[in-house]
Amino acid sequence: MAGSTYGNRFRIMTWGESHGEGLGVVIDGCPAGVPLDEEDVQVMLNRRRPGQSKYTTPRNEADEVKIMSGVFEGKTTGTPISMMVLNKTQRSGDYSEIASYYRPGHADYTFDEKYGFRDYRGGGRSSGRETIGRVAAGAVAAKILEYLGIKVTAYAKEIAGIGIDYDKFSMEAAADNAFNMPDADAAAEVETRATKIMAQGDSVGGVIECVVTGMMPGIGETVFDKLDANLAKAVMSIGAVKGFEIGDGFAVAKATGLSNNDAFVIKDGNVSKATNHSGGILGGMSDGSDIVLRAAVKPTPSISALQNTVNKSGEDIEVSIKGRHDPMIVPRAVVVVEAMTALTLVDMILENMSSRIDYIADFYKR
Repeated sequence: MAGSTYGNRFRIMTWGESHGEGLGVVIDGCPAGVPLDEEDVQVMLNRRRPGQSKYTTPRNEADEVKIMSGVFEGKTTGTPISMMVLNKTQRSGDYSEIASYYRPGHADYTFDEKYGFRDYRGGGRSSGRETIGRVAAGAVAAKILEYLGIKVTAYAKEIAGIGIDYDKFSMEAAADNAFNMPDADAAAEVETRATKIMAQGDSVGGVIECVVTGMMPGIGETVFDKLDANLAKAVMSIGAVKGFEIGDGFAVAKATGLSNNDAFVIKDGNVSKATNHSGGILGGMSDGSDIVLRAAVKPTPSISALQNTVNKSGEDIEVSIKGRHDPMIVPRAVVVVEAMTALTLVDMILENMSSRIDYIADFYKR
């Protein structure tokens, strides 16, 4: 199966299925000397772990990571890092019924058309559990960024049509509610609306916003490997993401050049910008200001409400999806957006090291 590898200099390959023996990732290209242990990775994995509230799947997995290679005495060795999480509460029987039909909103039909065969147990490789490998690798990337003074922070900007008020913004509030929303009042409204929709056997979607602080300017390539293009690919590769924005995003279509341009100013002796409509990226390269991106996440397609579909015999049928599913994807996908953003930044930072001869000469001077 192609398409399970991401990155050039900092390359990852995820592996495993939702109801297989386990899932994991192999990282190739991680520099030696990065402080890393299993707890560094576990902290991020715990944020995407299922069973944490009634708004996530009741599948109760500890998702305990095991680092198999590439780390010695608390530091990366420069060799491939392999990490694994075992599946411990598979209930494949919950999915035996769907082998005979195509679930609306899922990859069942397209998998059959592409391969002539599919792993129907929870979606196999197209399951949300595939993101375990991404998050584990993202934890390593985050450690590298931390060493460089760069921080990636994501949160739920909107769920079920209810958006946050930036005047009430608080990451402490995001840590205290089940939705990862940095606005306690908005989270309370989401709880009321989502509970009502869930009672009808339905689900909700939302928007995840991600902010990168401390980013140096000049990272990214100018043609096909633009930083924003690669971020878009990384975030859009997350299964439930259906839309992507950088900076003002689609709002630029209604703006004028004068209102959309970010004026350059000198701040503390350095070139800066008066505004940040560009979202921290100009010409495909970071401009030194905060990178701001957003991902639109669709409602969970696995719902108990009756839906129309067809079976493999070509008959029209009605289905009610059974099994353990998230009534909303946004809360657990927040850390996945962080992970894919961190992976992209590290990959492009390492690639940038060979962009100028003076960088190379400085590195190899003795």
